[in-house]
Amino acid sequence: MQSNTVVIIGAGPAGLTAAYELARQSQTRVIVLEASGDIGGISKTVNHKGNRIDIGGHRFFSKSDWVMDWWRDILPVQGENGAKVEIAYQNKRRLAEISTGAQGDQVMLVRNRLSRIYCEGKFFAYPVKADFDTALKLGPTRIARILATYGGARMFPRQPETTLEDFLLNRFGRELYETFFREYTEKVWGVPCSEISAEWGAQRIKGLNVTRAALNALSQPIRKVTGGEVKNTSLIERFLYPKFGPGQLWETVAQKAKRAGVEIRMQQKVVGLDIAGDRVTSVVAEDSRTGERHRISADHVLSTMPISELITAMKGAAPSVVQDVAKGLQYRDFITVGLLLKKLRPNSGAVDGSPLNIVPDNWIYIQDKGVKVGRLQIFNNWSPSMVADANTVWIGMEYFCREQDAMWNLSDSKMTELAIEELRKIGLAEERDLLDSTVLRVQKAYPGYFGSYDRFGAVRDFTDSLSNLFLIGRNGMHRYNNQDHSMLTARYAVESILRGGGDKSAIWDINVGDDYHEEKRADVVNA
Repeated sequence: MQSNTVVIIGAGPAGLTAAYELARQSQTRVIVLEASGDIGGISKTVNHKGNRIDIGGHRFFSKSDWVMDWWRDILPVQGENGAKVEIAYQNKRRLAEISTGAQGDQVMLVRNRLSRIYCEGKFFAYPVKADFDTALKLGPTRIARILATYGGARMFPRQPETTLEDFLLNRFGRELYETFFREYTEKVWGVPCSEISAEWGAQRIKGLNVTRAALNALSQPIRKVTGGEVKNTSLIERFLYPKFGPGQLWETVAQKAKRAGVEIRMQQKVVGLDIAGDRVTSVVAEDSRTGERHRISADHVLSTMPISELITAMKGAAPSVVQDVAKGLQYRDFITVGLLLKKLRPNSGAVDGSPLNIVPDNWIYIQDKGVKVGRLQIFNNWSPSMVADANTVWIGMEYFCREQDAMWNLSDSKMTELAIEELRKIGLAEERDLLDSTVLRVQKAYPGYFGSYDRFGAVRDFTDSLSNLFLIGRNGMHRYNNQDHSMLTARYAVESILRGGGDKSAIWDINVGDDYHEEKRADVVNA
């Protein structure tokens, strides 16, 4: 392939995947422009006095063997020489074993997966399991309402299914929706489920089937007695995780990309795109430290920047309807309050009997109207190396808001006061056990499926018409992708460039119509 220049906007998972693949497969000159001073986007790891924060949490598993192999090529799996472990390789409906053996710090760990919902003072499995433990905690009256409203929803579904509320009610019924879905979802998005597109549910909740789960739970004891096969298990139970958090992997990718010739320029905010005909001819970047601007000629441009900002940077080149839709796209911003604690409360739900009373969860989803926090992370359980002192508990309290909200503008001390008070309210910790804290704010963490999103097709049609512009990644496509989805969008964009084609349909098809991304199929389990 003849050497040319590809400009990649953003050094997150999508941007770095594209940069590394281009450098490995061609003689292309690759320039990555990153607006911040950090590598990894929202998959970065923040280090606070040796205590590390994974923003939003990132389990490393994928139904794409290409992604799983790609990760393991960057960081091998830690373990004893010759040992094998079952992990989430799920292509061709199989659960594969991977060999372990790497040692040291540049490794992936194999971690057990556990997330639960905290609701009305009780812990429930996440996603909710149709089993005896759940029934006991809910009680017979609520179980009856769940069954009645679920049956009604199956017989008389809402049509057309246009909103997230329609989507959830049709699959779970009113009582289950109100108990386990509504409060947390509306905390995340800040708007009623009736104002969110059903597309979000289709991408994030996938094919959960209450009837199938209930039948599976009821039949499991019988199969255990008779020796029959379990035809369906709930969730993948293990995942890979970099020893020092997701940022470790992406920092390693950046180093490898640089050694392969990629130029990664930090603190470079894209403020302009020059367009001639159906092509982007150059990109203008402003150095946030000096204010100096540079124009970079480009043969191809891959963008992971928020679409609202991308269209603004085109300086009126986009049609007015596209500009209007882009301005109307909405986002949710994100605050993590890191709390370093001496211990949790003895009645916090800990199961190991340790003096720290650590709960076993990676995440705890807070389905409680009395507090603003949406989710907790227990960083000790992601990797012991995320915590500087193993005799402390390192927790992330996650809040969802907008930059215009009062919460976003609270001082760090006020946010810390709010977080520890809410941790006390839900019975997990006491203020006297607080050792240290930090507050992180992330803009545009979640692209919203409301606002002008119902007219997003106009933006896609216009950007697709620019033959050498490829939108990839979460904010680049205004789609709630996981990091493996973002990587696959980068892969297909690179393949299109190297083939000399301009078809972008494969990119947009990523994360559309897949099975529920954490569910294991029967033939996967039994293979």
